[in-house]
Amino acid sequence: MEYICGASRNQEIFLPDIIDDYVAANNPVRVIEAYVESLNIAEMKFSKCEPNSTGRPMYDPKDVLKLYLYGYMNRVRSSRNLETETKRNLEVIWLMKKLSPDHKTIARFRQNNPEALKNVFRHFVKTCMNLGLYGRELIAVDGSKFKAWNTKDRNFTPGKLDDRIKNIDLKIDGYLSMLNDSDRHESADSELDKTEVLRIIENLNKRKEKYQEIQKQISDTGVRQVSLTDPDSRLMKTKDGLDVCLNVQSAVDSKNNMIAEFRVESQVQDKNLMGPVAVQAAETLEVEALTVVADAGYDSASDVADLLVKGFKPHVCGANYDICVPCAEQDSKRISDYEDGRCVYIPDRNIFICPMGQILYPGSVNRNKQISKYTNSTACKNCKNKCTISHYKVAERQVIPSEFSKEYDDTDLFIKQIKVRVNREVIRKRKSIIEHTFGTIKRALGISYLLLRGKEKITGEISLAFTAFNMKRATNILGVQRMIQCLTA
Repeated sequence: MEYICGASRNQEIFLPDIIDDYVAANNPVRVIEAYVESLNIAEMKFSKCEPNSTGRPMYDPKDVLKLYLYGYMNRVRSSRNLETETKRNLEVIWLMKKLSPDHKTIARFRQNNPEALKNVFRHFVKTCMNLGLYGRELIAVDGSKFKAWNTKDRNFTPGKLDDRIKNIDLKIDGYLSMLNDSDRHESADSELDKTEVLRIIENLNKRKEKYQEIQKQISDTGVRQVSLTDPDSRLMKTKDGLDVCLNVQSAVDSKNNMIAEFRVESQVQDKNLMGPVAVQAAETLEVEALTVVADAGYDSASDVADLLVKGFKPHVCGANYDICVPCAEQDSKRISDYEDGRCVYIPDRNIFICPMGQILYPGSVNRNKQISKYTNSTACKNCKNKCTISHYKVAERQVIPSEFSKEYDDTDLFIKQIKVRVNREVIRKRKSIIEHTFGTIKRALGISYLLLRGKEKITGEISLAFTAFNMKRATNILGVQRMIQCLTA
């Protein structure tokens, strides 16, 4: 009995094989073909939507978009690797119709079309919404750190700059003392090369001047850190320690755990980012308001108050609120968060509203029989806000009007108090809705680091990643044939 033998590579055949036979009818690559062909490239605002009238013919943006969607669905993101796939991968050869763009053409397409790629993401969300894949009632908001194209050595904080300048000064002092010792004990057989030492000192001084320029930039702009390679990236805490990253915020619909909207942020923490993501998600899903759930990192009374004014139902893990919010007609007078460091005084009610949206009631009276402190020990017990002063050793904070407040002059402003209580059933759903999303994108799709620089271009890159994720999920739910029928209908 012999082994099964393959055909001879030198065997001539009368009729060539059909490439379409190598791609099965239920292959997901056919969904990419059907979807991209249904797009209006001009409406998506891709550059070079019309072919050039002169010069060398250009590639159709649809073909390059197909290549990128296939690559992001199959852990191939590098433009050089994508070029290689066009020459050896039968699925890509079928998808590209044997076209093989060079890697520079492929890379430029992703760099030059960030807005168009975001439009493609939103278009696919609306397409799936029309297919009934989005519930449009409950969304979960969460963020994840993606490693930026910026090393930690090219990221500077004030403390890091001070340490480096001190080290340079110590090195310069050491070299200068070496030169002084050499002058005092000068001999013909001295091994010290003064010219080389002076060159090293000059280089150290140049590096010191560079660090001092960065220090001046930080002091002038008020930023806490500066990244040289990617100015939008920041040093952030990840599960593997500190790294230079960008914070990608996403909103995931609860029906089929598909991504509805996202934002790329430079902010290190998630605080105050729930509101903007939720509002954008509502616009994309074409609803006025949604129920929003987020983890404890989004604990911000001002953010919750802002969503309540707009009709949303926010739920933050482990956080209940007694919030004073303005009426809808006075929504421009919203609660400010603790970064402002001020409390708002309401003369008619003789109370303060702290920056976290809590009510501070009149407390102790001074010698002139005037109220000098306003307190709310229950609300302040677990508050980490530093805008007020601590008194005694208990977790109780007081406000002195003359130092920590400003009066609200608008007497027509009507403020109502709203109690927000956490819905435990909604909170329990949060992890199952959103936690696996970033895990799938980072592990299954291999997208844990960024290839581009700047929030604008990174938005295009993340758009490709999230579109690929949604496309795989929709295909798994509906099946290849039904997806193709719906897209070509």
